[in-house]
Amino acid sequence: MKQLTLISLLFCIYTTSLISQETVFPLKDQLKTDKLIIDQSQTDQLSFTDYPLNTVADTPAINEETDRGMNAPSLRVYLPSPEKATGRMVIVLPGGGYSGLAVFHEGYDWAAYFLNKGIAIGVLKYRMPQGDHKTPFADVKAAFDLVKLNAAEWKINPEDIGIMGSSAGGHLASTFTTHADVEDKPAFQILLYPVITMDESFTHYGSRKNLLGENPSQELVDRFSNEKRVDEFTPPAFIIFAADDNVVPPLNGLKFTDALIDNNVPVTFMLYPTGGHGFGNRNSFLYYEQFMKELDKWLEEL
Repeated sequence: MKQLTLISLLFCIYTTSLISQETVFPLKDQLKTDKLIIDQSQTDQLSFTDYPLNTVADTPAINEETDRGMNAPSLRVYLPSPEKATGRMVIVLPGGGYSGLAVFHEGYDWAAYFLNKGIAIGVLKYRMPQGDHKTPFADVKAAFDLVKLNAAEWKINPEDIGIMGSSAGGHLASTFTTHADVEDKPAFQILLYPVITMDESFTHYGSRKNLLGENPSQELVDRFSNEKRVDEFTPPAFIIFAADDNVVPPLNGLKFTDALIDNNVPVTFMLYPTGGHGFGNRNSFLYYEQFMKELDKWLEEL
């Protein structure tokens, strides 16, 4: 992957006013699972395959899971046509405050965008922490392991697998990019209005409570405040916020960007005047076209 030599910090203003290592669950010996479901998505009519993850002893059938989809971790994989395939892949983590998953506009709806670029995409249905912060991290690690194990068959370059996360999914994505062992880190990260910190002064309270509990220790708060975990091995980042986001303060992105700059990690930070929180891949977002063009350019320059 082409290395970026310059750090780009880009604020997009379209009006005149600016508004430690983790312990993971052991995997079973065999990760290369049989295909569970091959179907057509209802939204884009794109072929996909759902692969269960072996981070639980007994995996309920995906179509029988009733607890908000959180007890049957799985990776939904979309592969580009052979003539378009670039070897790149992105694993997508929808948000939901660590209490649910917005799997469509922050997950499945991204499939067509990436496939058109020849980039494979896997949408991760990860488990909720429910008091154990190791749980979702384990599912992310298992998803990357699954892709790497099948990389040759899927025509994926194991050195070019990135991660994308929205809101609380952005916290989980940035946790993996800053906490994982160096050899396990993604090649790049795309973060949409991410929760970054657990500092109560500018975190998203619901995400913090669901991940760490009501009264976490200061050590735990600091460990999962990912702006404090950035180092020179953290992958390049594309970050986007709307200035009027009243759910996750844009300061989360600014602090993370500042830490990336301090460690000479390439970063592009997009701050749009309006858009609120949770716009995902929705063309109702006022700056959708500009957002897509900037993301296009960033992906091309990686």
